[in-house]
Amino acid sequence: MQPDAAERIGEVKDHGGSLGNARLLFPHAPEPWIDLSTGINPHSYPLFDLPATAFTRLPEPDLVTDLCGVAARAYLAPGPQNVVAAPGTQILLPYVMSLVRPGRAKVLGPTYAEHARAARLAGHAVEEVESFDALADADLAVVVNPNNPDGRIVPRVELLRLAEQLRQRGGLLIVDEAFMDVGPAGESIAGDADRRGLVVLRSLGKFFGLAGVRLGFALAEPRIAAALASQLGPWAVSGPALEIALRALGDLEWHESMRGRLADESARLDALFARFGITISGGTSLYRFFQTPDTEALFGSLGERGILLRRFAWNLQALRCGLPADEAGWRRLEDGLAAWSAAKSPGTLKEIVS
Repeated sequence: MQPDAAERIGEVKDHGGSLGNARLLFPHAPEPWIDLSTGINPHSYPLFDLPATAFTRLPEPDLVTDLCGVAARAYLAPGPQNVVAAPGTQILLPYVMSLVRPGRAKVLGPTYAEHARAARLAGHAVEEVESFDALADADLAVVVNPNNPDGRIVPRVELLRLAEQLRQRGGLLIVDEAFMDVGPAGESIAGDADRRGLVVLRSLGKFFGLAGVRLGFALAEPRIAAALASQLGPWAVSGPALEIALRALGDLEWHESMRGRLADESARLDALFARFGITISGGTSLYRFFQTPDTEALFGSLGERGILLRRFAWNLQALRCGLPADEAGWRRLEDGLAAWSAAKSPGTLKEIVS
């Protein structure tokens, strides 16, 4: 690759979840690591025995059709004709960014870095903006809703207004709802996927705790959905992913039960941090976001104890923390916070943990 092309595309950023990097930073940390750096549900959808044909045969087109129908019902999209299944939302990004001619792309940030990188891959001049109103003159606008990492919500009515503004000028609004499974359902724009000038992205990996399955969806008007499916080609989604997603997306009882569990555990996490003087300022029930002037000390202190949080180059006082998977993880996090607090204020440890 030529240097100028490499600079235009940009490097893939660290998005959290890299235990290899964590071990390099903290070579003496105890194992196993507790990875709280992602927003992935630690209580994954229960795995089950897959039919041998999921591995030995090419995926049947009928299964893909069935999956699109199940996804449409789960996400309250207009219908299966509006749904495209792909091997991860990440794969969809360059295709979706190429739905409009290269122009001005604006990403409402700070947020997940891959949207901007994918837009550059598609030839757009990319700008990250902090004001929703600043998206209005873009050719391509990207909103993550709920936002990662701070959980910001843009109301559905505002998104629809922006989509119409962009459509009238031949533009496109992309709304990434990777975390909407735990967001306010009334603000989801998935049910509006029939509208022109709009593409909605959904992901299986976050809420279902199945990131390794690599399955995502684009929801769009049928013409756009068909074009994206054509670009992906046949057998884009693996047989095992199809079988797992059909079961998981269709299990509405599990969805509701898990939403309640995550809400309880995120409240528990808020209370734990509050005991040590940290106020949560945002996030979702899958991850919590906060800012503290002691970021480096806290990140390092927990890292030395084998507990990984997510930090950000754009805000050196910000951290994101996911949910521990079990009681042992909760105890290690509590002990780690107590040790950090004691090192900061040695005389207050007994008072804090009592």
